[in-house]
Amino acid sequence: MSGQTRCTAFEGSRCIASGELRDVALKAKEAMDRGEQAPVLIFDDVTAEPIEVDFRGTPGDVLSRLRESEAAAPDEADSQAPRRAGRPRLGVVAREVTLLPRHWDWLNSQPGGASVALRKLVEHARRANEGIDRIRRAREAAYRFMSAMAGNEPGFEEAARSLFAGNRDRFDEHIALWPMDVRDHAKRLAAAGF
Repeated sequence: MSGQTRCTAFEGSRCIASGELRDVALKAKEAMDRGEQAPVLIFDDVTAEPIEVDFRGTPGDVLSRLRESEAAAPDEADSQAPRRAGRPRLGVVAREVTLLPRHWDWLNSQPGGASVALRKLVEHARRANEGIDRIRRAREAAYRFMSAMAGNEPGFEEAARSLFAGNRDRFDEHIALWPMDVRDHAKRLAAAGF
């Protein structure tokens, strides 16, 4: 997880910080050090996945561990290494695909063979479904956040149904009584899903 990751932290149902992970982690550490009883949770602003941070020690210790985790991530310097002979590394991953014989026959008859044909089909589908995929990802992120922060709030199930039905007015109606910061963040995450 990069320190450049945009995220939001909550102390209970109150938003305490939003911004880059390093800054948000320090605010979350302050809240935890105050000894409040409300849980402190950090969420990625795009996916709403919870972000785990090791808050042990001093704020400097927390930042040091975040920098270490950044350093462990693949570095651009690796891509600057001198090229070796042979095929370039494209990040190709071999996996099993199960198809009917007629599908294999068609794929193998395509120019470039099965692999090239599959890559073209996938790229075409990605472009054709870009808008649909963006809506799906926004709805999934909003639901992920809502489940973690508002699963016990009144109207949660109805709000979730409205979210996946694409009904913004009903969604807003069902989350209207939720704690303000939770409601506003859920709306922000769900916006691209309508």
